[in-house]
Amino acid sequence: MFHLVFFEPRIPPNTGNAIRLAAGTGCHLHLIEPLGFDLSEPKLKRAGLDYHDLASVTVHANLGAAWKVLQPERVYAFTATATTHNTDIAYREGDVLLFGPEPTGLPAEVLADPHITEQLRIPMIPGRRSMNLSNAAAVAVYEGWRQLGFPGAV
Repeated sequence: MFHLVFFEPRIPPNTGNAIRLAAGTGCHLHLIEPLGFDLSEPKLKRAGLDYHDLASVTVHANLGAAWKVLQPERVYAFTATATTHNTDIAYREGDVLLFGPEPTGLPAEVLADPHITEQLRIPMIPGRRSMNLSNAAAVAVYEGWRQLGFPGAV
């Protein structure tokens, strides 16, 4: 499946929803510190409900530490400034889907990281800034999973 990476997430319920997404799809959620919350925060636990034990979640001290563990072949950075749509990619098992923090998105230095294969955007009506982080992650993960034929799903 995919590796879903949240770079320095700030809003606990979005990460809780991503934990549920990871549990429901089999993707692995990676959180890059610093986090804008404590992982034991009640809002995060409530959003994740009882899925914490069913999801694969790893916290990394920084992006470099994550790259050492993941050793990714392909990393797709999601940003509202990209010109390629997320549906224009032929996803493969093991791809990394990288998302930035809620208020700002991925910073320029992360978008310039040599591990980034391509920058992608999720189509939206003009004049809209961005989607909610956990919603955008779900759109991306499900598109990739659909392309792979939903392996492991019932």
